[in-house]
Parts: sequence; C-alpha cells; structure tokens
Amino acid sequence: MEREQRRLAAILAADAVGYSRLMGRDEAGTLARLKHHRAQRLEPAVARNGGRLVKLTGDGALVEFGSAVDALRAAIEFQQSMAEANRDHPDDDHIVFRIGLHLGDLIVDHDDLYGEGINIAARLEAEAPPGGIVISRDFHNAVAGRIKAELVDLGHLDLKNIERQIRAHRVVWNPAEWSVSANISRDQKAAREVTSSLPNKPSIAVLPFQNMTGDPDQEYFADGIVEDITTALSRNKGLFVIARNSSFTYKGRAVDVRNVGRELGAR
Repeated sequence: MEREQRRLAAILAADAVGYSRLMGRDEAGTLARLKHHRAQRLEPAVARNGGRLVKLTGDGALVEFGSAVDALRAAIEFQQSMAEANRDHPDDDHIVFRIGLHLGDLIVDHDDLYGEGINIAARLEAEAPPGGIVISRDFHNAVAGRIKAELVDLGHLDLKNIERQIRAHRVVWNPAEWSVSANISRDQKAAREVTSSLPNKPSIAVLPFQNMTGDPDQEYFADGIVEDITTALSRNKGLFVIARNSSFTYKGRAVDVRNVGRELGAR
C-alpha cells in the first residue's frame, strides 16, 4: 500500500459574507466584481507572500502557505485592500470577506489538500466578523510577536463537525500600517529586483487601462481587457511578458512610461 504524503502548512480559508443576497440582486454584476477582487486583491496578496491558491470554493478560496507569518500578512493585506476598495461604495453593495487561519498537518493529493486542518480553517472563518480574521491557537503560537497586529483571545470555541474545542484568537490591526500604498511599494521593489534577471529577448508590460465611462462598476471590464491582452501576448514564445501583478501596481496613478519600463524591465 502506498504511503500517504503529508506536509505541515498554514491554511487560509476565505469566504464572502452575504453572497447569496448580493447574487439575488445582481447575479452577473456580483460575479464580475467577485472575480475582480480575486484577481486584483486576493491573488496579488497571495503572490507577494509566497502562497499557493489551492482551489476556489464558490464565493471563497483556499490558500496554502509554507509560513504562518506570510499567511497572516497576506490575510491582513487582503482585508485592508478590500476595506479601502469598499470605502466609496454604499454599505449594502460591499463585498466583504471573512478569513480563518490554521496551522496543521495535511494530506497531499497532487495539487489538492485534505485533512482536519482544512476543516478547522473553514470553521474559524465562519467565526470571524465581516472583514475580520480569526486564527487557531496553533497558528497564534507561530506568529505571536512577529507581525504588527494584536491577537485577541476568544477562548475555546465549539466548531461545527470538529470533535474537540479549538482555542482561537481574533486579529486586530492598525489600518495605517497596512495601507494599499505600502503594498504597492513592496511590489515595485520586487519588480526592480527581478529586472536584472530578465531573459535576453524582447520584454513587454501591459499597463492597466483607464476606465473612461465614469461608471466605477465598469472598472472590471477595463481590467479584463488588460488581462486578455497579457494572456494573448504570453502565448508568443518570442516575448517575455511582465506578470500582471507587477503591472497592476501602477493602476490609478499618473506615471512616466519610461520610468515604468526601467522599473519593470520592459525593454
């Protein structure tokens, strides 16, 4: 009998709050906005911190990290970016996420993960307030004192379908220390670091398009066009295409394309 493969990992479970209500009001628009937030906020935060998107779960996602500190950093960055994105929209139109984090021993099956640790992360997510993060005690022990956030003890929780009680903590952070602009600076620094290692062939970056309609709800169409062009260009083996996450750090900013070219290595 083949021995099962296992590994220790930090698991992030995220889920949208009130998704059914939003879908009932506007299915197509809600789905488009959800995809937009995943592409422009969740995926960049995961990539910045070395995570791997295991799978999408309807209105949520499951992400694996090799480091608990990186996982919590990604979670805070994502929640902070969502709070800033929702700031200019009516309260009843917000897409808000809950996040649960756990550190556990998991069963590996190709690209998928299984085990009680996955269930614990998902159940902790359900205990988080909208826009908030709840972590297990095991996760707490790995990150305490290593990140700019307060970890508030919630005591022992009875979680659905988990036989034992799980001690949990709620994560509280100062928004000023986790602003989107700080994340952009990190992305640009990373982009500059890889410039010198680009392959010796033409390289190109597709910068974010400007939404000229005056309707903020059409923003995802402009972003979608950029993603389609980037994907199409990447199929040309004679080109090196700068990653979308790097290009999108310039979204909404007036820039000098020559400086952008130097920073991204787009020749």
